[in-house]
Amino acid sequence: MGLAITSELLDLIQHGEGLTVEYKRSTKDITKDVYETVCSFSNREGGHIFLGVKDDGTILGIQPECIERMKKDFVTTVNNGSKIYPPLYLQPIEYDVDGKKLLYIYVPVNPSVCRCSGRIFDRNNEADIDITNNEYLVYQLYARKQDTYYVNKVFPVFSVSDLRHDLIERVRNMTKARADNHPWRSMTDEELLRSAKLILTDPQTGKEGVTLAAILLFGSDNFIVSVLAHHKTDAIFRVYNTDRYDDRDVIVTNLLDSYDRLMDFGKKHMNDVFTMEGIVSVSARDKILREIVSNLLAHRDFSNGFVAKLVIEKDRIFTENANSSHGHGSLNLSTFRPFSKNPAISGVFREIGLADELGSGMRNTYKYTHLYSGAEPQFIEGEVFQTIIPLNAAATATVGPGKSTDAIISDGADDGVGDGVGDGASVTIRLDEERLKRLINFCEDEHTKVEMMKFCGINSDSYFRIHILNPLLKTGLLKRTVPDKPNSPKQKYVKSKSES
Repeated sequence: MGLAITSELLDLIQHGEGLTVEYKRSTKDITKDVYETVCSFSNREGGHIFLGVKDDGTILGIQPECIERMKKDFVTTVNNGSKIYPPLYLQPIEYDVDGKKLLYIYVPVNPSVCRCSGRIFDRNNEADIDITNNEYLVYQLYARKQDTYYVNKVFPVFSVSDLRHDLIERVRNMTKARADNHPWRSMTDEELLRSAKLILTDPQTGKEGVTLAAILLFGSDNFIVSVLAHHKTDAIFRVYNTDRYDDRDVIVTNLLDSYDRLMDFGKKHMNDVFTMEGIVSVSARDKILREIVSNLLAHRDFSNGFVAKLVIEKDRIFTENANSSHGHGSLNLSTFRPFSKNPAISGVFREIGLADELGSGMRNTYKYTHLYSGAEPQFIEGEVFQTIIPLNAAATATVGPGKSTDAIISDGADDGVGDGVGDGASVTIRLDEERLKRLINFCEDEHTKVEMMKFCGINSDSYFRIHILNPLLKTGLLKRTVPDKPNSPKQKYVKSKSES
């Protein structure tokens, strides 16, 4: 006799398959793909398997006379080292749902890498993926299981002398943020690196050397690229030209200078809105940038070639970086458990005041996002970690593309509209000259504002009107087809005859 199914299990069925939930028809027998799912769940985050349920969540039920045999077959198979290795001790549980029977199996995370029939499976969304022949994914899986850190990789052929002394000295001076008499201030370069666990012994060769973390923090740009070719951080400002970008900084340098350049990029393109914390004026913008930039640099998975990025858009700023995931989905401030991703790098950042204790960054980001934009940030855990900070109009309202992207047009005559633009006056049109020429030629025929925006690839109505359309009208390059009624719904725009 089966147990009555719990509301929690019913919720799992109703919400559909995903990273940790799988349905199998298996109404008479246990199909081989059940064991592949057991393997992938064991290797990833654990999960819930329901037998007797269709892919769409419809409960088919298992034939009652087959229940006991299927239970025995499953237990025998998962304890058979030639089928599942290492053997797993799992027990299917029988449940009744509206007169239908199903089997439920919970698979916990295993500390060892699991194989099914000699193959290694990993979970990706709803799929069980055979990664046996993918050396990179297998390496990542073993690293995750062994709780090792990629940045602790030792390079015995390199020593402290191969690093930049000026950067180490900079860190030594920055420790004043923690204490005036910080112990690093009296240490030699080598002593400092040993104290920060940036010189380790290679467990395979027994030889000592600097770690990848030390090179990322204190190496020259060429040195870093020679040991980690895919190291890069992309900073993008995308408010007006939403198809591409308005400004960009591709950062390929050490983590200390990367921090400075990302902070400067954020300050350049986000307004420092006046905010009060209690009775004290604070820069909520700078506080937010500090947290998300330090997290982007210190907690990424450096073994992954995914390009880390910081992107500023009209209504949000977000970061993305490769991640050694310990969960999946949005993190909740009250329940999340922080994990140190790169302790050596995080430790240096804490000692020099670029980061605080583990877990405090999320709380600080919540607090200062409330002050800055009155909204709540999002933290999304997965293979790619995302931090999303909502922005209000004030954050980027007065910040735009630089003059290098502007076309300066002298109208040379009074346009007769009474807008203050007269002889010899110049009007700035925020469109590069080549695109401006194409737009004017496009208006040989009459077009609406929407058609013109689409032609330019610009989505913001206000930006197009203020920075492109109005200046073109003022300079007389374009004219209205209904000049007496500027706001007419039938309004179109055409190239002036004088420009023909």
